[in-house]
Amino acid sequence: MFLTNVLLKKAKSKRIMVLMESVVSGHQFNAIRERLADKLELIRFDPYIQHESIYKERKKIRSMK
Repeated sequence: MFLTNVLLKKAKSKRIMVLMESVVSGHQFNAIRERLADKLELIRFDPYIQHESIYKERKKIRSMK
C-alpha cells in the first residue's frame, strides 16, 4: 500500500445521527449519540398522544462531525 493512501483516509466520526421512534404512536425525531454507545431508549413527551412514551432507536441516518 502506498503512503498517500494511508494519509488520505478519512477518520470515522465520533457521533452519529439516529432516528428515534415512539413505541406507542410511531412519532419520530432525530437524536445524536456516540458511535460506540449502546442503542438509545428514552422516555419523552409524545405530541400525538399528549403523554410521555418510550422512544427506541430505529436506524442510523448519518455521521456527524
